[in-house]
Amino acid sequence: MTGPGRWRAAVAAAVGLALTGPAPAVSPDTILAGQAPKLLSQYGFFADGAKQAPAEGVVPYDLNTPLFTDHALKYRFVYLPPGASAAYDDSEAFEFPVGSALIKTFAFPADLSKPAENVRLIETRVLLRREGGWFAVAYVWNADQSDAEMKIAGARVAVETKLDGAPLSIAYSVPNRNQCKGCHSFNGEVTPLGPKARNLNKDFAYPGGVQNQLAHWGEVGVLSGAPDAAAAPAAANWADEAAPLEARARAWLDVNCAHCHRPEGPASNSGLFLTSGEQDRVALGERKRPVAAGRGSGDRTYDIDPGNPDNSILVYRVESAEPGVMMPELGRSLTDSRAVALLRAWVESLR
Repeated sequence: MTGPGRWRAAVAAAVGLALTGPAPAVSPDTILAGQAPKLLSQYGFFADGAKQAPAEGVVPYDLNTPLFTDHALKYRFVYLPPGASAAYDDSEAFEFPVGSALIKTFAFPADLSKPAENVRLIETRVLLRREGGWFAVAYVWNADQSDAEMKIAGARVAVETKLDGAPLSIAYSVPNRNQCKGCHSFNGEVTPLGPKARNLNKDFAYPGGVQNQLAHWGEVGVLSGAPDAAAAPAAANWADEAAPLEARARAWLDVNCAHCHRPEGPASNSGLFLTSGEQDRVALGERKRPVAAGRGSGDRTYDIDPGNPDNSILVYRVESAEPGVMMPELGRSLTDSRAVALLRAWVESLR
């Protein structure tokens, strides 16, 4: 087993070990409290935080295509109050009840080619469903990996790893509260991004065996109203070269760009809408001129010029690592060369 599968298997093994002994209970009062706790451990989400082994009632999950965050590994978990379940939605994020929490940890191995070895936890972001809506907060892990401390103003963390055998230094950025709100904005309200049917409709290696995530969520009571997995939408894995090129490119754009580039998002005034369900090819960017010119356009004519990636603003901005030009504008400092190659191939294929 190689790549992401190795660290997922390692997490599953840690989960199995954690469940053989007593696990601390999640604190519902802490989730609902008006003030977030200083330390991540105060929620009780993990039986072993350093191993990312969840406490009882906390369910790990994964996405078909994840957001690119400077090559970071990500460990995702969901918690719902006992007896409560999220309501299934075919296209948008599920409707989670008050008292729910979404937890995502970002980490880097010493060598990106060995994702299950020498992993350093960097930050854990939590989304808490309170009476007044969703509340976002980030926690940065300490040097001995025993706990993580709240950082409302964000932080910069120096990361050293290897990519393709070469040393890689990353000035990793932990978002502040306003940046969290900016990316998670839907009609002006903070909302989850990842837990959608198309992102979750895949198999996951649970301690008890491999199972489709939608089926598992229904079985353990986390989700209600979901159809059989075969009848639910499923996004492509953008890295699966056996999948159709357009499906891969659209999945990447949906996850990395469409939280802003959609009618309900912060970039609605651009007229560029990149959700996977967008059918209007002009709204998707084909032969669409930008609403505003400037250095972000790179002197290119169209958002997407079919057949010509070198005249496509979308490709230019994904290729760039320059602040004020690069897209997505938050969450990365590096260029994802594999994604650029995918998008260039896709634009080249359009006619």
